[in-house]
Amino acid sequence: MIRRYLASLSDRQVVDLYHDWRTWARPEQLPPPGDWWAWLIMAGRGWGKTRTVCEWAHEQAMTRPRSRGAIVAATAADVRDVLIEGESGLLSVARPHDRPVYEPSKRRVVWRNGSQATLFSADVPGRLRGPQFHWAIADELAVWRYEEAWDMLQLGVRLGNDPRIVVATTPRPTSVIRSLVKDASVVTTRGATYDNVKHLAPQFIDRIRAQYEGTRLGRQEIYGELLEDTPGALWTLAQIEALRVREAPEMRRVVVGVDPSVTTLGDEAGIIVAGVGIDGHGYVLADASLQASPHGWGSAAVKAYHTYSADRLVAEINNGGEMVELTIRTIDRHVSYKGVHASRGKRTRAEPVAALYEQGRVHHVGMLPSLEDEMCTWSTLDDAPSPNRMDALVWALTELMLEPPRGVGYGPQVWR
Repeated sequence: MIRRYLASLSDRQVVDLYHDWRTWARPEQLPPPGDWWAWLIMAGRGWGKTRTVCEWAHEQAMTRPRSRGAIVAATAADVRDVLIEGESGLLSVARPHDRPVYEPSKRRVVWRNGSQATLFSADVPGRLRGPQFHWAIADELAVWRYEEAWDMLQLGVRLGNDPRIVVATTPRPTSVIRSLVKDASVVTTRGATYDNVKHLAPQFIDRIRAQYEGTRLGRQEIYGELLEDTPGALWTLAQIEALRVREAPEMRRVVVGVDPSVTTLGDEAGIIVAGVGIDGHGYVLADASLQASPHGWGSAAVKAYHTYSADRLVAEINNGGEMVELTIRTIDRHVSYKGVHASRGKRTRAEPVAALYEQGRVHHVGMLPSLEDEMCTWSTLDDAPSPNRMDALVWALTELMLEPPRGVGYGPQVWR
C-alpha cells in the first residue's frame, strides 16, 4: 500500500513528503501546545536537538512572512557549521524550492517570503543589544560563555503578538538553565540519546554504552539529566567541562600517580597519568585504574609509565608499605619510583589540587568519566567509597605542580 501511494505521487510531491518534518518527527520533537514563551529542549547527544530547532526556525520563517529571527550559538563557527551548513542545519532541512539564501557577509539567512534571520555568536553578546525579533533559536545555551548573551537575546525577542524562543542544549547546572527549568512560562522537553537510536550509527551507540553508561557524565551527556552539584564536593562537572581540551601541548614532565590496592581480593587501584605542559598548566592524560590483584595493577601502572614516557611513578604507601615498591620493581626494576605517605585526610590533601582547577590551571584531555564521577561526587559529608582515582590524581598533580610544606598534610617521602 505504501509503495502504491508513493508511486502515485509526482516528483515534487515526493520531495515535499521527504522534507515534511511533521510527518517524520517523533512527537517530542514537535512544538508543544499552549501559550509558552520558551521551549527548552534538554536532551542527550544525538537526540536530534539541532534538527528540531532548525525545523522550527524554518517553519516560523515560512508561516510568518517578513518575520525577523535570531539564530544564536556558542561561537560563530557553531552557527555556520552546525545551524546553517550542517547536515541538520537550515539549508538541509528546507525543501529545495523553499530553501533560504545564506548571506555570510551580512550574517543572515533570507527566505523568499521576506523573512530573515540574523546570525549571532554568544561570544559577542554586544551584537544582540538593539536588534529585535519575532522568534529565535538558541543552541547549546548551557555552554555559552557569557550570561549577558542570553539576557540580550531575551530582551530582543519582542516583535509581534507571539514572540517565542526555542532553546536546545545538553544540560549543565548553570544559573541560566536552572532559572529556565523553574520558569512557569517555559515548557521543558527532556530526552536521551537512545530515543533516536534508529538514526545513529551502531558503533556510536556501542561506544557510548561501554564508556559512559552508569557514570555521572553519562547521565548528563546520554540521558540529558540536569545534575546538581554534590554538597561538599571539591569539583563540579561544569568546572571540569569548561577546562577540558582535546589535545595536550608538549609535556615538560609526566608522572603516573597510583593509589594501590593491597588486598588479595583485588579492590580497585587508582592509576592516573598527568603531566605539566610547556605552558605551565597541568594536563590529566589518562585513567588506567582497574580492579585487579597487586600484580595486575602493578603491571597496568608500569605500562602507563612506559606508554606516556613518564619520568616518575608516585605511589601511596600508607597501607602497602614496602610491598608497593616491591610489586613495581618485580615488574620493572628500572622504573623511577617515589613512595609517598599521607599523614592527613583525603580532603586536606585534595584541597590544594582543587584550587589549581579553580585557577584554571588543570585540564582534562578528552573524557575521563569514572575519574570525574569520583571528583564531583565524593564528599566528607556522606559515606561515599574511598576515591581511588581521585587519590591517584592528587598524588600525580601534587608531584607535578605543588610544593608540599613540611609536616603539613604529608609524611616522609621515600625516593628510589
